[in-house]
Amino acid sequence: MDVPEMINAGELVLKRWEPAWAVEAADAVSESLPEFQPFLPWAVDGYGLDQSRAFIEMSVDSWDAGTEFNYAVFTTIGELIGSIGLMTRLGPGTLEIGYWIRTPFAGRGHMTAAVTVLTRVALTLDGVERVVVRFDEANKASAAVAAKAGFTEVDRSRREPTAPGETEILVTTERRS
Repeated sequence: MDVPEMINAGELVLKRWEPAWAVEAADAVSESLPEFQPFLPWAVDGYGLDQSRAFIEMSVDSWDAGTEFNYAVFTTIGELIGSIGLMTRLGPGTLEIGYWIRTPFAGRGHMTAAVTVLTRVALTLDGVERVVVRFDEANKASAAVAAKAGFTEVDRSRREPTAPGETEILVTTERRS
């Protein structure tokens, strides 16, 4: 899959994760833990430099393997404000988008812009027929981003919660080519 390593998105730039950004990424997640912990299992027990380095290393390896394509999200003045990625785990023809945004930048439309542009790019890739965003029913912020980015709900399924704020309901939304 020929996924671009950098995507310009107006006021944002999505760049393939690099190890040099580990400290800034750890800081971004740490300051946003109160918002992340209810819905992101990897944030429940805190997050520091070791976890940040491990995530970036996994991102580099997964990109090279063609299974995940994770980007750091920057403002055009160079502030790291979040992360977004495409995952192949739902099988052929489908890419799943996952994302988080640094708390001080939430609610400004940045993540909606990032999801919109990444979806547009994903739907131009060979063999990709749909892009999916999945989130817990209680995660209203993720639901709002998906809706504003033009995703339509296609499924609700039961599953075991993985973080303390989650319900048993996983909502699946999609956009098609």
